[in-house]
Amino acid sequence: MDHLWRLWREEEGQDIAEYAVMLAVILVIVVGTIRLIGSNANNVFSNVASSIQ
Repeated sequence: MDHLWRLWREEEGQDIAEYAVMLAVILVIVVGTIRLIGSNANNVFSNVASSIQ
């Protein structure tokens, strides 16, 4: 725990924390976009399949 606190207080630790926050935000955006596109793509394929039959 002391090692993490020292990393957090040091300038390099702050850089690491900033990168971790940016990575978390990017991951949330990417996962949300993939889920949205995935559900829309599923609907499109279902509509196409029902139109063919």
